[in-house]
Amino acid sequence: MDADSVRIFFALWPANAERGALVDWQCTLEDVCGGRVMRADTLHATLVFIGEIEAARLEALKLAAAEVVAGCFDLCFDEARYWGHNHILYAAPNVVPQQLVQLVRELELHLTRHRFKFEQREFKPHVTLLRNARWTEDPLPKMPPVRWLIREFVLVQSVRGEANYRILANFSLK
Repeated sequence: MDADSVRIFFALWPANAERGALVDWQCTLEDVCGGRVMRADTLHATLVFIGEIEAARLEALKLAAAEVVAGCFDLCFDEARYWGHNHILYAAPNVVPQQLVQLVRELELHLTRHRFKFEQREFKPHVTLLRNARWTEDPLPKMPPVRWLIREFVLVQSVRGEANYRILANFSLK
């Protein structure tokens, strides 16, 4: 990455109450699975991962995202799951709201229309809680649901060297 490029993604960013509930999950699951706890201030659910873009294109990216028309909705993270191939333990919704699927489609549509490239993969909403965790195929502990009223999505910069995220723009839902 050169000085004129930035690493970018769109995400759902939890408010303090939701963040606190997810942190509670982390504590319980770390006791069971070990691993490295993700910092509370970095917890999020990625919508679309862009990757590296020229910093000069950020304003055009914001304009494309501002064209998205989608409504507010409820999202409930109610299951802890484990990806064994990369040792990630994460929170996931048992039921994915259609409004969330539509939000991602709308965002991808506008990004494509404005000639932005982004990671093409099946959308699986999740919040990474632990890395380097160890688990089997056994069911993970039942966790109390984390209910989240989605009123906006954000554009986030991943700042290398700082292991940090910076919110660059917020986009309200109707």
